[in-house]
This record gives sequence, C-alpha cells and structure tokens, in this order.
Amino acid sequence: MKKSFLLLLIVLFCLLSPAWAGSYQYISSADTRDNLNNKVPMALIDIQVEEEFNQHHLPNALATYAYPVKSDADKSRIDAFLPQLKESSEIVVVVCPRGGGGAKRAYDHLEKQGIASERLFILEKGQQGWPYPELLAQK
Repeated sequence: MKKSFLLLLIVLFCLLSPAWAGSYQYISSADTRDNLNNKVPMALIDIQVEEEFNQHHLPNALATYAYPVKSDADKSRIDAFLPQLKESSEIVVVVCPRGGGGAKRAYDHLEKQGIASERLFILEKGQQGWPYPELLAQK
C-alpha cells in the first residue's frame, strides 16, 4: 500500500512539475520577418551587448545592452523602456544573442513589471539564428 501511494505521488509530481516551471512564448524568424515586412506594430527589446548590437540588429530594435540580464543594473536597462511598453498594446519580442537564458530572464522581468504574458515573445534562436541578413540594420 505504501509503495503504491509513493508511486502515485511520484507520478503526480512528474505530471504536475511542468505546470510549475516557467512557460514562454516563442516567435519564429519567419513570423518576425513577416511582421517587419507588413509593418505590424511590435516592440523589439534587444538585449545584446553593445558591440553585438552595433554589428547587427533588427530594424527599430530598442537597444538595452542588458545581456545577460542577471544583475539589477542589467534589469534597469530594460526598465528604461517600460513606460513605452506599458503605453502600447503591441507584442513585445525579446531579442537575445541566442534566444536562451538571457531572453528568459528578460521575459520574466518584463512579466514581473506588468507586461502581460500574452504580449511577450522570445525570438527563436535569437539574433545569431536570424536567417535574413537583408533585413538587418547596422549602427
């Protein structure tokens, strides 16, 4: 009986643990490209370091230089754009070097600051995975 109960608890834990983990929305490069080409309003929050941003970034990206979004100083660089983000209803796309941990931390921070999760997206594969060089802007 104890073994059955323990097994049931383990199974329930395994099934429910994804519900406790952070959930993120992603947007593909193709969808982002289409949004850019069709002039769909969206805020591109680019967290790349300054050197990488200067080498390549998406048009109209908001340069935060917040990567890796671990310190309060990093987060404050994102916070500078909060009034602009809160005044609009457009989607917010976090652009990270590779679309990994820094993007998730930026996403979490924006959500904690009151940006609705329905509006938040992470660019899949980040800036380094962007396959459309003709659409890149350079500083």
